[in-house]
Amino acid sequence: MSPQAREVLAQALKLSPLEKAELVERILDTFVLPDRKAIDERWAAEAEDRIDAYERGAVVVRSVTDVFARIERSDA
Repeated sequence: MSPQAREVLAQALKLSPLEKAELVERILDTFVLPDRKAIDERWAAEAEDRIDAYERGAVVVRSVTDVFARIERSDA
């Protein structure tokens, strides 16, 4: 990593989480992704499918507390 990139990183790490997320999104937007619109459309469709499945009761839902408790138990 160049000295300039290291300095940018050091400054970025001082930002709030929201500012970091916005910065990352802006940087990612500079990459040439010829099919970005199609990818965004697929993610939107996936999100809608998941919402529909939830509303139909087709998926098992658990509270975040239960999920993290299970993760903690599996780490032991």
